[in-house]
Amino acid sequence: MVKPHRSLALLALLIAAAMPLRAQTGIDDDSIRLGMVNVQTGPAAALGQGMLVGASAVFDEVNRRGGVHGRTIELLVADDGYEPEFAIDETLAMIEDEEVFALFGYVGTPTANAVLPIVREYEVPLVGLFTGAGSLRSPVTPQVFNVRASYDDEAEAMIDHFLANGARNVAVFYQDDGFGKAVLSGTRKALARRDMPVHAMGTFQRNTMAVKGGLAKLIEARPDAIVMVGTYAPLAEFVRQARAAGLDSQMATVSFVGTRNLVEAVGDAGDGVIITQVMPHPDDERDAVAGCRSLRRPVSARTSSPSTAGRAGPGRRRWNSATRSACRSGTPLPSSAIACPASI
Repeated sequence: MVKPHRSLALLALLIAAAMPLRAQTGIDDDSIRLGMVNVQTGPAAALGQGMLVGASAVFDEVNRRGGVHGRTIELLVADDGYEPEFAIDETLAMIEDEEVFALFGYVGTPTANAVLPIVREYEVPLVGLFTGAGSLRSPVTPQVFNVRASYDDEAEAMIDHFLANGARNVAVFYQDDGFGKAVLSGTRKALARRDMPVHAMGTFQRNTMAVKGGLAKLIEARPDAIVMVGTYAPLAEFVRQARAAGLDSQMATVSFVGTRNLVEAVGDAGDGVIITQVMPHPDDERDAVAGCRSLRRPVSARTSSPSTAGRAGPGRRRWNSATRSACRSGTPLPSSAIACPASI
């Protein structure tokens, strides 16, 4: 039997609680509408596409087995390009136009932070976010249901590892937004518990590969270890340039980076880089992991190659059951649809 993962279990509880309300928004006699707004294009696209592939696999299996209380799950997806302003627009469209029951599978701290006021105002559940930001935990927002460890937890593990392996000082290279600052805060707390300051800092801008300025500051500081905060593409570039410049610091980054994508992008220069993990290993034998593993599908010959330059904007490129079927059958997609993920 395939057992639901934590996010789906939370959704099932929310749906069960809503059943007595005949006019509950997003729940019809035969379906439940969920809205996913995350990054489907641009330099961090693999993070959102991975969330879509995983969610689709689980929801399709649930629907095949009869759905939730006899209702099938309909997943609507919009692309925010990993930019807060688009996340706001698309979230409002999901709530006001699509009338979804709950929001699910958001990816990233800056985009999640941007939609928090909307979630509070409309009192719409936001479940299973791909971020460990403290801002989503404190103060408590009753509508937000986290399923991951916090970035403070991951920072503590990185600092513990660095010091156990001889580091006497630690620098931070981070994406200059809510995500980067969340991990920077966690790193500062972990170091403060050991009466240590952050040795040096370098930054770069979200959705760019402009790492040279921040790298220059760290080359000058020569830290024993570096906490890196960003998505896979710019961090791969940072590691390559750092190693080429002779910077031999220990390096680590948090789980959000996109582990497989970073490993593939950085190549041999990434030897020794540590990536913290907050979910079980895919080959773990526990029942819940084995159930998810059984849902894996072979990578399709069709890969995601969107023609846009990384931003969704108001065009509302969407994913639903019709576009999913088209991807599997090879049918051309309408221009308004998100490109087919690499595996579906």
